[in-house]
Amino acid sequence: MRDVLHIGVKRAMAVVCSGFSYDMEVVSHGFVTDISKTDAENEERLHALIDDAKAPGERLARLFEPEVLPPKTSSGVDNGGEGRDVD
Repeated sequence: MRDVLHIGVKRAMAVVCSGFSYDMEVVSHGFVTDISKTDAENEERLHALIDDAKAPGERLARLFEPEVLPPKTSSGVDNGGEGRDVD
């Protein structure tokens, strides 16, 4: 599971940096807070960013699925023994 997480994060960083000019070192430290805002305001902003990223993030995750998920068997069940929803 750890490998899957790492692949996803690395791919997401590559996607962001492929179309935008970002310092990967800064991005690798996570969310940037606004020091002029309160903790509650920064938390609210964080949740809004996460909400805004939900649909695009799901689209991006689907692009990575073939790299990180086991292939489906002919029965529609992946090799891990659990079914997988397809959007």
